Amino acid sequence: MTFSPPLISQSEPPLPPWESLPTMYDLPSENPEEKGLPDEFHFLQPLLLYLTFQPLNWSPELVYSAADLNLYYDLEHPLWYKRPDWFGVVGVSRLYRGEDLRLSYVTWQEKIDPFVVVELLSPGTEDEDLGNKESQKDKPPTKWEVYERILRIPYYIVFSRYTNELRAFHLVGGHYEPMNLIENRLEMPELGLSLGLWEGTFRGVFKLWLRWFTLEGELIPEPTEEVAAATERAIFAEQEASAAKRKAEILAQRLRELGINPDEI
Repeated sequence: MTFSPPLISQSEPPLPPWESLPTMYDLPSENPEEKGLPDEFHFLQPLLLYLTFQPLNWSPELVYSAADLNLYYDLEHPLWYKRPDWFGVVGVSRLYRGEDLRLSYVTWQEKIDPFVVVELLSPGTEDEDLGNKESQKDKPPTKWEVYERILRIPYYIVFSRYTNELRAFHLVGGHYEPMNLIENRLEMPELGLSLGLWEGTFRGVFKLWLRWFTLEGELIPEPTEEVAAATERAIFAEQEASAAKRKAEILAQRLRELGINPDEI
């Protein structure tokens, strides 16, 4: 006598893949062996920072910023690097030696360290980004240690898109001290800029974004906004001209009705 295993019933009809398989939220973009690799937000948010980083106290030729670019910082360990989500430098040529796009940012060749760094929190990097992770012996130092103690970067910004929380630290006496927001912005008078949260549409996505403002709180426009503003001004000017022409025509008609030739006035 043979034994037959019980049949396992299958749902009728079977569930479609979009209901039974893992979703985008179950399969994040981060590589478990290299936490913090970019998802779509990690592309768009640094792009907005890049497009609006226009320090008013510096010539554009002496302003540089980059996203997800290797930042080398230690002469004794030349292969050690950090990869900030975004960083900005002032006082350095836009092109390397005025000639070429950079493959990386090597501090001992550039001789000028970044002035501001922004990290975008992700679950895999949060502890290190916020300085809650201790460095290990014979291992590279943490981001916090590199930014604070080695490069002594004046401003370190951390933003979470999950909680919309913006935290900032200013280098004071060799240590990072928390910064207070003034009207929801972080002032950096050395740049003539402030950094704050803005609710609006960028590249077709409406959400809360981190972006640059003037010290007075005016938005630094990115190129598409500049084009839109110029178009709006042109339309307004055309409408004003049309209205003025129409008023002149009405006035001329009334003068003619009074027996006055407007062309002889």
